[in-house]
Amino acid sequence: MKNYKKRIADAQLERRLKTKGAVLIQGPKWCGKTTTAEQIAKSILYMSDPEKKAQNLSLADISPSALLSGDTPRLIDEWQIAPKLWDAIRFEIDHRDTPEGQFILTGSAVPANMDAVSHTGTGRFGWLTMRPMSLFESEESTGAVSLSDLFDGRTKLGGENPHTLQDIAYLCCRGGWPRSIFVDKDYALDEAFDYYEAVVESDVSKVDGVNRNPERVKKLMRSYARNIGTQASNETIKEDIIKNDSSALNTDTVLSYVNALKKIFVVEESSSWNPNLRSKAAIRTSETRYFVDPSITVAALELGPDDLINDLNTFGFIFENLCLRDLRVYTEGLGGDVYHYRDSSGLECDAVVHLRNGSYGLIEIKLGGDRLIDEGVKNLTELSNKIDSDKMKKPSFMMILTANSQYAYQREDGIFVVPVGCLKD
Repeated sequence: MKNYKKRIADAQLERRLKTKGAVLIQGPKWCGKTTTAEQIAKSILYMSDPEKKAQNLSLADISPSALLSGDTPRLIDEWQIAPKLWDAIRFEIDHRDTPEGQFILTGSAVPANMDAVSHTGTGRFGWLTMRPMSLFESEESTGAVSLSDLFDGRTKLGGENPHTLQDIAYLCCRGGWPRSIFVDKDYALDEAFDYYEAVVESDVSKVDGVNRNPERVKKLMRSYARNIGTQASNETIKEDIIKNDSSALNTDTVLSYVNALKKIFVVEESSSWNPNLRSKAAIRTSETRYFVDPSITVAALELGPDDLINDLNTFGFIFENLCLRDLRVYTEGLGGDVYHYRDSSGLECDAVVHLRNGSYGLIEIKLGGDRLIDEGVKNLTELSNKIDSDKMKKPSFMMILTANSQYAYQREDGIFVVPVGCLKD
């Protein structure tokens, strides 16, 4: 496909199709799910094709198997508009001579009518989450520093940061939306605002059939954006909305709005990490608030690159969201997850990259500058010293992930300082 940039998810999809009958690719609209699936699909059914949608829905209701015939793997795009297809696909997988690699499903929302699904698909289905493009996928990271290498003990690294602080501000505002990568810089910033408007005006109501007032959605998303990188409660968000917008809203309504945003993959919060500690500090279990892409935060707050440069405190939180996006993309490719740590003493770690084999890396995220880097080093050292290494592994690495450090290097204390523009999976 013209202008297609290879994604980390490409290899994951191929791998999972070798052992599963169907793979469901889920994630926010416009992040490239369908395009990625098209690279490997041998036949395609676009469920939401306007000319065939009514017919497709009728067939899905009365004869779903008719929609599943075609060369494999067969792509069923936006399958969630006809949830009955799930059971039909499971049945087909069970009754074909070669059950592996039969179907690819893509969906940008959790189905509103999951009652129509009678079987979980365990053993037949694999799941793959896609997000907007990381800097390495958009060719805006040099890839000089590999997370995989660090986990494997290959710690000799180098690399020069290709970006200024102004560049990073622009990349936070533009986001990783594939369409924005291929257009002129003057127009690329529009993509995030267009996405935000689609969420507010339509998508957040369509997901479960609940009609939500667009102005209320805007106020909720604006308040959520003011609280990214924190563990703010729904009550706190409600009070923030009332304080800033004088809008009457109860906590249950806030919860329903946030859950709707999760169902369309706009919000992706960071779960808490629970290590074995030497100390008796209580680990905070609340999730940390993030959007799936930093540009959503920028759009909700109606900011631009210059605004971030002029407000470094806000910039720091939005940069943290960019780093979480990239770390999730890279870690997904390694078969791991990204967590957040905070305990009752106030000690925090922005990102804990944890693999299935129990290996993990501790990462603090800072815009840059000696003072902030030293602050991050202090946090990492304190957390590392709290971990009971008799009961779990020591960290494979500790890292300060920065916006504008000039080089990637390892300090004398063993902690790495790495510009996000040098990182890859």
